[in-house]
Amino acid sequence: MSLPHVERLKTGDPVASRGNYEERLDRVIAYIYDHLDEEIDLQKLADVACMSPYHWHRVYHAVKGETVTATVKRLRLHRSVGYLVYSDMPIEEIAQRSGYPNLQSFTRIFKAVYGMPPAQYRKNGSHARFTNATPERTDAMYDIELKTVPDMRAATIKHTGSYMEVGKAFESVFSWLVSNDLMNDTQRMVGIYYDDPSAVPEAELRSRAGAVLASKPELPAPLEYTDIKGGEYAVLRHKGPYAGISAAYNWFYGTWLTQSGREAADIPGFEDYLNSPQDTAPTDLLTDIYMPLK
Repeated sequence: MSLPHVERLKTGDPVASRGNYEERLDRVIAYIYDHLDEEIDLQKLADVACMSPYHWHRVYHAVKGETVTATVKRLRLHRSVGYLVYSDMPIEEIAQRSGYPNLQSFTRIFKAVYGMPPAQYRKNGSHARFTNATPERTDAMYDIELKTVPDMRAATIKHTGSYMEVGKAFESVFSWLVSNDLMNDTQRMVGIYYDDPSAVPEAELRSRAGAVLASKPELPAPLEYTDIKGGEYAVLRHKGPYAGISAAYNWFYGTWLTQSGREAADIPGFEDYLNSPQDTAPTDLLTDIYMPLK
């Protein structure tokens, strides 16, 4: 006899079954994002996934490539970096919101992952390379490469809200790729960001998370194809946590572009993610920022 909260799967339709599991795990990811301030209960996540508590985490690990505990830790630390960089929130409060019982344990884990204690990171993290450096020194540290990009079409999911939470959409794209055996077909993971966070309210920020594929499979909702226009782009490579990318944008547009004699084209730029936070230390993450040029 099955448990009352376990939903039965239809058999004989592998495509439908994969989609069923993707939808379930997407619900789990959404729940985790919405409850990062709370204790994450594995039984509750099993209920959210409508799967047996004895087995659902094995499915999650197989599809996501990490345990749910690792996901929660990664997302909480990612959010804590945003608090450190973009707010004056006391570090003790950040530790509490990140699920740590005291400042000492938070500091120990944060240093192990990001290479320095949170107080030092607030002053000297990857974002400081742009906010603290003189234009001349930053120019020497970050060469801008001009590239000609072909027209591309990406399988994307729309995200509205804080760019710090676009990972929710990327998780859904990643689950779909894994469930449909398309990881080897993936040419690049991309993010398209339509609005300036300094000019648009956070709740209204528009973005898309996606993957450029070698093939063009039919996409189930909410996935849809989004065109990326080819042409000449200026490219800045950012190394470090995603939370520091905003400072790189400010320097890229406020210093490099204004001194380059070039003008940005009237189309969205995009980010190209060269590795994954699931198997790469935050300090080693590589992101190419593509600015379209006239």
